[in-house]
Amino acid sequence: MEFNKKTIEILKKQFDEIVNIEESENIEFWYARDLQIKLGYTQWRNFEDVISKAILSCENAGISVQDHFAKVSKMIEIAKGAKRKIDDYMLTRYACFLIAQNGDSRKQEIAFAQTYFAVQTRKQEIIEDRIKLMNRLEARDRLKESEKQLSKNIYERGVDDKGFAIIRSKGDSALFGGLNTSQMKARYKIKENRPLADFLPTLTIAAKNLATEMTNHNVTQEDLYGQDSISNEHIQNNLSVRSMLSKRGIKPENLKPAEDLKKLERRVKAEEKKISQINKKLPDNS
Repeated sequence: MEFNKKTIEILKKQFDEIVNIEESENIEFWYARDLQIKLGYTQWRNFEDVISKAILSCENAGISVQDHFAKVSKMIEIAKGAKRKIDDYMLTRYACFLIAQNGDSRKQEIAFAQTYFAVQTRKQEIIEDRIKLMNRLEARDRLKESEKQLSKNIYERGVDDKGFAIIRSKGDSALFGGLNTSQMKARYKIKENRPLADFLPTLTIAAKNLATEMTNHNVTQEDLYGQDSISNEHIQNNLSVRSMLSKRGIKPENLKPAEDLKKLERRVKAEEKKISQINKKLPDNS
């Protein structure tokens, strides 16, 4: 999910507004009822289901649930000044992160929260950098899925794995101004056994995905069969995407390579593992 700078500013402010500080031990925590609203859940029972999944994730990770999730009660005002007791939770940053991980990632608020609670700071530039990273990982996953679907589609239409590799390389050649997959790897100094897409910037990954999705659509829509017809279709779609980029002054082959996505994935997982370890526990009187 893409975020522009203004959207990040707005969402960051909304999440900053609900943080609480336990002053004696300087512990950051959030109330689930406040978080529910910011994450776009209107019904408490639906949000409690997400909390339950997050608690299970915490247990499965071998981490003490009590250190990060504390069930509490509070009084709220209802009609005519009356009050009633409701259930709530005090949550550490790690607990909020698990809730975001178990929420509906189609919600913009959830997608943002997955990064907001993953980093150990509320500095906007760090949040922005991580969101860019997550966008690139997400774009790569989408490309993997569209290429997997293309492989399946063309296999059913008389093209084997070798033919698929040829079709994909010809598509790359069309997108990269005549440079095929191997030539682009050489240009970026990538080992031959590594996927080119793991070193492409987000824009180029998205361009490859668009061309592949177009090929998938037309292969089934026009019931194309055989390597030649499907290869020509994929070439034309990549040329169309290249033409669109060229009109905006972008030549994919001239963009700088990005950091190895495998390294980024390992770094993300390592950072997420640290969240529970460096988070302060909830106060004992919670």
